[in-house]
Amino acid sequence: MATDANPQRKPITHTPKVVVTRHLMPSVETRMSELFDVTLNTADAPFSRDQLVAAMQECDVLVPTVTDRIDAEMIDAAGEKLKLIASFGAGTEHIDLAAAAARKIVVTNTPGVFTDDTADIAMCGIIGVPRRIREGVELVRSGGWTGWAPSGMLGRKLGGKVLGIVGMGRIGQAVAHRARAFGLDIIYHNRKPLPEAVESMLGARYVDDLDSLVSQSDILSLHSPLTEATRNMIDARRLALMKPGASLINTARGEMVDTEALIAALESGHLAGAGLDVYPDEPNVDKRLIHHPNVMTLPHIGSATAEGREASGEKVIANIRFWMDGHRPPDQVLDALV
Repeated sequence: MATDANPQRKPITHTPKVVVTRHLMPSVETRMSELFDVTLNTADAPFSRDQLVAAMQECDVLVPTVTDRIDAEMIDAAGEKLKLIASFGAGTEHIDLAAAAARKIVVTNTPGVFTDDTADIAMCGIIGVPRRIREGVELVRSGGWTGWAPSGMLGRKLGGKVLGIVGMGRIGQAVAHRARAFGLDIIYHNRKPLPEAVESMLGARYVDDLDSLVSQSDILSLHSPLTEATRNMIDARRLALMKPGASLINTARGEMVDTEALIAALESGHLAGAGLDVYPDEPNVDKRLIHHPNVMTLPHIGSATAEGREASGEKVIANIRFWMDGHRPPDQVLDALV
């Protein structure tokens, strides 16, 4: 999306006013306080829409997170002072990028730092759902476990099963790398195939039709960005294409799965279970998912490591400093001629 064609901007001669919408790692907040005129959110309460607009009207740089929805109307209301949205996190679908470009507001993100962390959480679902881990934990904690039995708590082995990966970017490839060690056969769907050398390294086979990939998968794992094309991508029709007893893992975005259709597939027994770290209306999670014995419901912790969150904050700081110096920020996601 971005190019190197941006003209050199003049350096910022004043200390920029920076507003951070959520509590970040202490080391990151300390460094921001040293470098910028920063307003921190030590209470960590999410900003309302009005609070976001008010912050955008008073700052040079807004540091939102992926849960802060910033639409065109809000950007139009920001006034002339706001020049940089330095988002904390890899996703950018929460920001109206076209509106930002029209106002010549630079937008940056923090890609790459959460790749391994999110892939690890995806693997928790890929392993845990077929082996009924959530069910087993509940059985022991409830006091209902009566001891080992030859036919007790039977799940499905991983070796030889087909893992279908939807979206083979950084995270999808990291999942494939991990899954290969468990003996899974890996197929993937992407906008275009990976180079043959990468496919060979990952042991992955490209499937150009999503319906075909869904129907071949014993475990389906989602790693695509949220777009209008991927919203409700896994709907009732595609869930019906999945093998009886298959599992669905979603660590990408909750809006990619039709929740009602997923619940119906689980309650009918068509799907054996699901591993979910994201939901369409966070933090609200449908109670039918919470109560299902073989649905792992995690609280959006794919990126929740101290190391990853610190690295993301450091990227935010670097992006702001490059912008202050009149240079193109390293993680600029949209050209804005400012």
